Amino acid sequence: MRTSSKNSCELAAARDAGGGALSRMPTTHRLIIGDCSEMLNKVPTRSISLIITSPPYFNGQLGFPDLFPSYEAFLELMTRVAGELYRVLESGRIVALVVDDVRIRRRLYPLVGDVTRLMEEVGFRKREEIAWLKPEGYIRTSRRSGVLIQHPYPMYSFFDNRKETILILQKGKFEYDRFFERLPDQAKAKSRIDITEWQKWSSDVWCITNCLPTRGRIEKDIAAFPDEIPRRLIRLYSFWNETVLDPFVGSGTVMKTARELGRNSIGIEIRPELETIIRTKAGFSNNAQKKDSFSLEYAAAITQDQ
Repeated sequence: MRTSSKNSCELAAARDAGGGALSRMPTTHRLIIGDCSEMLNKVPTRSISLIITSPPYFNGQLGFPDLFPSYEAFLELMTRVAGELYRVLESGRIVALVVDDVRIRRRLYPLVGDVTRLMEEVGFRKREEIAWLKPEGYIRTSRRSGVLIQHPYPMYSFFDNRKETILILQKGKFEYDRFFERLPDQAKAKSRIDITEWQKWSSDVWCITNCLPTRGRIEKDIAAFPDEIPRRLIRLYSFWNETVLDPFVGSGTVMKTARELGRNSIGIEIRPELETIIRTKAGFSNNAQKKDSFSLEYAAAITQDQ
């Protein structure tokens, strides 16, 4: 979860944000600092139109090798979160999860299958599975693939991962006719998808360069995915002026992209130290941004001094 450079990420977002027309109506953006399994109760039932997030990859998360005491503890967290995501999402709408299997000490943990199962158990149904393919230039010889270089014999091969999975899950049935009858003409016009652009997205393999850890990158030591992923998902699965939720918001990529595309957003992040990064990335680092609003909430157990 990671664009070949900071500049290419930002240029792609600016180029593809719909010429700026989609973000003319004031939008609201709410950041909640705390554990999302506990803080999702601050989000009203059926108030969210789209959820985009990338949950922790168990203990394969960048910089957090011992985040969970066991794989079972990770699955327990995801079970609690899945139930809350089902509650807050509107009927018929979409959850998009960027996730993939993760190898730790030679064992490959089946996150894609297990997370899909947990989501289906609370009521979601699987709609699509997209492979996010990273370019070959991203891959370097890692410790796992380097084993065979040291021991060039059968049974020593472990493969470098060039892809991640984007799971698309749906809550019930989307009532197309009823929804479009109530949709204002302005929202319909501003949500329209360009067919030429759609043809570039219509495959279930998306070739998108990841955000590399370049010097000076705002998301230092954060596994941020490129703006292009939420940009496509927001365009495909939400309408202008709706609200997008990211319960594992990280550096704030989903909030940033939602704002650029004229959507409201809610982000939840457990690490208080990321507040400044999220504000900066979303464009709320100073008082110059008057049009859109930004609010901040802390869990009772967390203070801004922590």
